[in-house]
Amino acid sequence: MANDHKYEDVSVLDEAKSALDGEAARLASLIYTHTSQDGTYASPIHGLYVNRYSQVEAADDVHTMLSPVICIAAQGKKRITVGKDAYEYSASRMYIAPVALPVAMKIMQASPQVPFLGIGLYLDPQRIAALLPMVFPNGLPEVRNRSACYVIEADLAMMNAAARLMACLSSPDDAHMLAPLVKDEIYIRLLRSPIGVYVAETVLAESGMQQVAKAIDWLQNNFSQPWKVADLAELVHMSESSFREYFRSATAMSPLQYQKVLRLQEARRLMLSSSSIDATTASRLVGYLSDSQFSRDYSRFFGSPPTRDITRWRQDQQQPK
Repeated sequence: MANDHKYEDVSVLDEAKSALDGEAARLASLIYTHTSQDGTYASPIHGLYVNRYSQVEAADDVHTMLSPVICIAAQGKKRITVGKDAYEYSASRMYIAPVALPVAMKIMQASPQVPFLGIGLYLDPQRIAALLPMVFPNGLPEVRNRSACYVIEADLAMMNAAARLMACLSSPDDAHMLAPLVKDEIYIRLLRSPIGVYVAETVLAESGMQQVAKAIDWLQNNFSQPWKVADLAELVHMSESSFREYFRSATAMSPLQYQKVLRLQEARRLMLSSSSIDATTASRLVGYLSDSQFSRDYSRFFGSPPTRDITRWRQDQQQPK
C-alpha cells in the first residue's frame, strides 16, 4: 500500500507539471501570435507589455529603469541585475520588483526556433491598495528578509491568468471589459503568493516602504539636482537612519548610489540618442560638475569610458543581424 501511495504521488506531480507546461506553452503561443518580430512591445491593455527575443545578444547587458512590475516567462531565460545581485527567471517563473529600480537585463537563453517569450504587468498601486483589505483582512504580517527583487515559481492558476490576459488582446471588447478583471486576479494571486506581503507594504499608507517609494519617485524626477540624504528623509517623514535602512533593503543600493546609476543611465541614453551630445554635455545635463569624476564613474559602471562605449554601441547597431 505504501508503494501504491508513492506511485500516486508521482503521478499527481507529473500531471501537475504537465498542466503547468501546457499553460506555459499556451502563453508562449499567444505571445508569439501578438508579436511580429523581436522586441519589447506595449500592448493595448494598459500596463501590459510583451517580450520576444530570438537570440542571445553578445553585447553587454541593456541598462534601463524598470517600474514596479511582475514579469512572467513562458519560455527561454532572462537575467536581471540590480546592484550586485543577479536574478534569472525562465519558463513558468516570475520576477517581481515591488519598487522602481535601475537594472541591467540580458536574454540568457533564446533561439529562432525557441525564442524568449514573456510578459510584464506593471503594478498598479491604487488597484493593489484597494485589494489589500480582501487579501489581508487582519493587516499585514511581519515583514522579514526584504529584497529588492524576487524570483518565484508561477503556479498553474497564475499561468492560466496570464494566458487569459494575453487572450484578451484578440478582442477589443475583451481588452476593454475583461482585461481589468484578469489584472485584478493576477494582483490578488500575487498578493497571496509567498512574496505578496513585500508588494503589499509598498502601497500601505504611511508604511516605511511606501515612504521609500515616494522618495524613489522624487529621485527619478530630480536626479540631476544636488541634495542631501537627510533632506530626502525629512521630505518623506522618516529619520535618516531608518530611511537609509529601508532604502537599501528595497533597492540593494544606498540613496546616493541609486542617484548615481540614474545619472549614468540617462547620460548614456542622451549620448546614444544624439550625435551632438558629447560626454561633457551629457555629464552636465545629468548633474555632474567634474568631467574626470563622470568618466571614472561611467567606466566603472559600463566597463569603458564614455566615448569608447558609445562608439562601440553605434558600431554594433550597424552590424547586420
